[in-house]
Amino acid sequence: MKANVIILFSLLSNAVVAAGEAVTYQSDGVTYEGYYNSPAREASGEAPLVLMIHDWDGLTEYEQTRADMLTEEGYAVFAMDLFGKGVRPTRPEDRKQHTGELYADRKKMRSIMQAAIKAAAAQGAKTDNAVAMGYCFGGAAVLELARSGVDLKGFVSFHGGLATPSDQNYDKVKAPLLILHGTADTAIPMSEFAGLAVELENAGAEHEMITYGGAPHAFTVFGTERYKKDADMKSWRRLGEFLSTQTGFIPFE
Repeated sequence: MKANVIILFSLLSNAVVAAGEAVTYQSDGVTYEGYYNSPAREASGEAPLVLMIHDWDGLTEYEQTRADMLTEEGYAVFAMDLFGKGVRPTRPEDRKQHTGELYADRKKMRSIMQAAIKAAAAQGAKTDNAVAMGYCFGGAAVLELARSGVDLKGFVSFHGGLATPSDQNYDKVKAPLLILHGTADTAIPMSEFAGLAVELENAGAEHEMITYGGAPHAFTVFGTERYKKDADMKSWRRLGEFLSTQTGFIPFE
């Protein structure tokens, strides 16, 4: 995995960004541990903020690496933890348990995400100029955040869950959505992708949805068999353009 990380860094930047720091926060009496990084030149809190949500592995080196890559581009990043401090499941059954608990309790999921946003603000992050993004489970969580009506500048899902709970809709969404998906994703089929497109259109929610041919589920996760370099690089570039447009910050170079 480390070799792939180095390759991606070299493609996107010739510099090395300083490592971020762990940040703990509380929600309903439970302690969570996120990861925060911010450009040194924007230490005063002027950098736009990216709120990142992890996949079903929990907050790991993958999200921290992605956060550092965004910080190198000039963004402050708060990678939130939705499972709890030290909870980083490695077995499929444990991952399903932790994600399943949050899917079954959407109020709890929203509370944890709101606590994470407050924790980012406590670090001096510019939460009034922020975009939320997430991978896999995190993509589904980002859509949950969007449906809650939170006042952010945009929402981005990478190969995320796209189904909408039967008692929810997109009527309260306050910013554009960007959905980046793999056409060869068998975990989240194209039928769900199409269904979401219809929902967003009917709700009048501003959106853009892109699929990448041949890209399977989790196509951005470098160091795995599912990694699809072409789709990863294209979707990362589109993320940069979206962040620039929504936050008014400089585009990726």
